[in-house]
Amino acid sequence: MQRTVRLLAVIAGLCACAPSTEALAQKYPTRPVKIMVGFSAGGPVDVVARIVADRLSNKLGQPFVVENRAGANGMIAAEGVARADADGYTILACNSSTITLNKTLFKEARYDPISDFAPLTTVVSAPLVLVVNPENPKTADIKTVADLVAAAKARPGELAYGSGGNGNLAHLAMELLSQKAGIKLIHVPYRGGAASEVGILAQEALAVFDPLSAVPLVKAGKLRALAVSSAERLPSLPDVPTVAEAGYPGFDLSFWVGFFMPKATPAPILETLHREIVAAAKDPTMQERLETQGVVSVLSPAEYAAKIAKETRELAEVVTAANIKAE
Repeated sequence: MQRTVRLLAVIAGLCACAPSTEALAQKYPTRPVKIMVGFSAGGPVDVVARIVADRLSNKLGQPFVVENRAGANGMIAAEGVARADADGYTILACNSSTITLNKTLFKEARYDPISDFAPLTTVVSAPLVLVVNPENPKTADIKTVADLVAAAKARPGELAYGSGGNGNLAHLAMELLSQKAGIKLIHVPYRGGAASEVGILAQEALAVFDPLSAVPLVKAGKLRALAVSSAERLPSLPDVPTVAEAGYPGFDLSFWVGFFMPKATPAPILETLHREIVAAAKDPTMQERLETQGVVSVLSPAEYAAKIAKETRELAEVVTAANIKAE
């Protein structure tokens, strides 16, 4: 009996000494936190990461340090975070392609977006704008998505569209629309989104899913917007319908930037970071800075996971059907 009592006392003592995950979260962080970015400094992911890092540093009392590990379409940084200790001190800031596309396009991807990461939230979302050149005689009468589809059906396999390259989100967006509409277009891959924009202005391509850099050109009358790729209309182009509104329900693709942690990170730490990142995104001062990169958009972890699952499945189907190969 005495041995049993002593054993229970030892166990109780150990339990009292062991910190609970809640206690760990209350103390978190106690040292600098690293935010790994898989792209070069100055790009959208890096800019968003640094804005959020500043806010987290001020609110949580420890430095949140951005580390750029550019290369392989974000895969180097993603793999680093997937293999990091799940202690709350390594965060991944990445774009949508790193999570929803790389596993499908690149056989050498050595991380699994679903099993290796715990999603925190998106911060900004940048829809694509489907545009044509109103000064191009071949597209002068194309004013709606329906017009574009009708033109493509009248001349199957003859009309060309541009994108920033094979496997680029703009490429996949047009292929998704083509598959939903039952049309066949010729893909002209350029070296980046800016080059594809030059291509449509030069009348080399008839249509492009352009990034938000197209908005000033649309407002100046240099390009005509037919639709936006997101589920909701773009505030800066309120009169332009979504692709879904134009007749293709469920169409929802955007270039987003979000944050992830290693999968086994304690839930209270995940909750702390989610809460603080969402607060940063909703802060008016922060919003003004973030809106230089897109539309501020935050999700719950569950909503984020559902979005990732939908986009991953949908884009994999597009890649397979169109036999798209990464450059």
